[in-house]
Amino acid sequence: MHSNLTALGVPPELQAYFCIGEPVFDYGPDREFFGPGCHFVPTTTHLWMAGNPMAKEVIITSSAMEAIAYLVLNAHRYPLLSGISFIAIGNLPHPGQLEWIRLNCQKRKITLVLGNDLLGRLADIIVALGIRNKPVQLHWGRQLVWITSGSRHFQADPDRLTLNSFEKACGLRTAIRTSKPKYFDTYLHQLKNDNET
Repeated sequence: MHSNLTALGVPPELQAYFCIGEPVFDYGPDREFFGPGCHFVPTTTHLWMAGNPMAKEVIITSSAMEAIAYLVLNAHRYPLLSGISFIAIGNLPHPGQLEWIRLNCQKRKITLVLGNDLLGRLADIIVALGIRNKPVQLHWGRQLVWITSGSRHFQADPDRLTLNSFEKACGLRTAIRTSKPKYFDTYLHQLKNDNET
């Protein structure tokens, strides 16, 4: 057990589930670090993974710490931890990561746990379409987000843009769901707020 994570509200059984000794998480050659007043998440072409690799549900996050915070705050939804696995992609989705997920996570339920801000919601679209092998381009202009996927074009107010609104407007269905905290940009921010003394 690690005292910083215990103070953050991560129970011993979840620290054991994630095999945490020190809050350092390997993405192949790259690493994520977490400590008091410090959280470094790499921009990488590799993945961090935890849980049952054969699980029926895969939860994709931007960082290992976001995966941990998500599970702490949503443990009641997962009475059997053997039924889920986690993949963190780091700061920026990379096509190679999405291709690996597409090839290795077919026929599994996928949940995206990315930020609740504009960048997180754009990442939802990039990751979901990348996993489903659909091309996507994003542009910013005239205070709108412009998205092109194949022959489909979509523009949106950045405050209202979600994966769901994009799918409805473009007639696409990825069958990938998202989970966002209600009052915070990330589950890690929520967990920190809930455990401030």
